[in-house]
Amino acid sequence: MKTVLISGGTGLIGKHLCKSLKDKGYAVALLSRSSHQDSAMPTYSWDIESHETEKGAIEKADYIIHLAGANIGSERWSKKRRQILIDSRVKTGQLIFEKIKENKNNLQAFISASAIGYYGTITNDKIFTETDPPSNDFLGEVCRQWEQSADHFKTLGIRTVKIRTGVVLTKQGGVLARMITPVKLGVNPSIGSGRQFMPWIHIDDLCDIYIKAIEDTEMNGAYNAVSPGHTTNRIFSKTLARVLHKSFWFPGVPAFLMKLIFGKMSAILIHGSRVSSEKMMKAGYRFMFTDPESALTDLLIKNNK
Repeated sequence: MKTVLISGGTGLIGKHLCKSLKDKGYAVALLSRSSHQDSAMPTYSWDIESHETEKGAIEKADYIIHLAGANIGSERWSKKRRQILIDSRVKTGQLIFEKIKENKNNLQAFISASAIGYYGTITNDKIFTETDPPSNDFLGEVCRQWEQSADHFKTLGIRTVKIRTGVVLTKQGGVLARMITPVKLGVNPSIGSGRQFMPWIHIDDLCDIYIKAIEDTEMNGAYNAVSPGHTTNRIFSKTLARVLHKSFWFPGVPAFLMKLIFGKMSAILIHGSRVSSEKMMKAGYRFMFTDPESALTDLLIKNNK
């Protein structure tokens, strides 16, 4: 039985991924700030400041999935918060890299989360692909450094995959849970003009992509993890209302109000461009959910029956 070690495994994506991996027959272990050993899911401690990981964590891993990173959208982007957002991704990746060098285990692949923020917080007609350079704005810089820390593993001859993820749809938390409440109250959750694109992915597709990255030895480098369809914020909001059998009584939230509330962080809500999933599909992945209606129906209707 192969062992997958996950950093950030207790987060929104991590919880779903752990279950998917166990269902597929993998042994799963976690890296966390506190340790807890049990037969179901051993958890090893790590400390970024002291640059230490609990013995056994790295040594036993056949694959490592690096999901650790502070939540981009949970707080305003103060100077201190910006550094936390970078360090929580980069320094954690560097710690794993150093421990791999020290232990010289036979790690078969290092798979790192990344984000479509790599392409920047802009709205235009371009469809971004994995060959495009990182944006020169804050999110582009976060993702550039994040992926750069992952690329170090290639110098050790370890297959390295970077999953640039869009908005993850899951009923348990995240963006979708925040959008449901205003829709039920008859408030339009669309933001600004609503014409900005919203690259999204169903949690089940995302988990399957991570599993494919483990099992497909041909996968290397960056892949966009977004649904093939290009959906605007306005269309997504209207689809959500239709699935919930609700109608809107109020217009969307004005962009200027989002800027007042969230400051520079509002850019991730106000802007959004199209992102291509062609490379992922050419690698042989077939998306289960390619339009927002099927994804939202699955999450909000079928799963409630």
